[in-house]
Amino acid sequence: MFPKTGSRLHSGSGETDLAIMISQALFAELGASHRATKTAMGWTGASERTVKHWLAAAHVPKGNHLVSLARHSDQVLWAILMAAGRGDLRIALDLGTIRVKLLELATLLEGE
Repeated sequence: MFPKTGSRLHSGSGETDLAIMISQALFAELGASHRATKTAMGWTGASERTVKHWLAAAHVPKGNHLVSLARHSDQVLWAILMAAGRGDLRIALDLGTIRVKLLELATLLEGE
């Protein structure tokens, strides 16, 4: 019988750090319930097993999956920016969110 081989992340690698950051971001955004897994599956089209690997920080989302997660989750987007050394861009994202909320509030106030 052949030994089981796989692509487990190596301790101390940058990929391990990113996997942990993405996992923490997903938990912050979605919580720890089974619903969190289903939500991430819906966002990305990934399998349940794949999403569970992301949540366990065993694997890093790749390509289109990572882009889909960042599209739907501000926490994941911020984690990616931090990993890329571009944490300063978070302020611009926060300002954009504040602007949208202020415009919604102004619309509500005009309707009264």
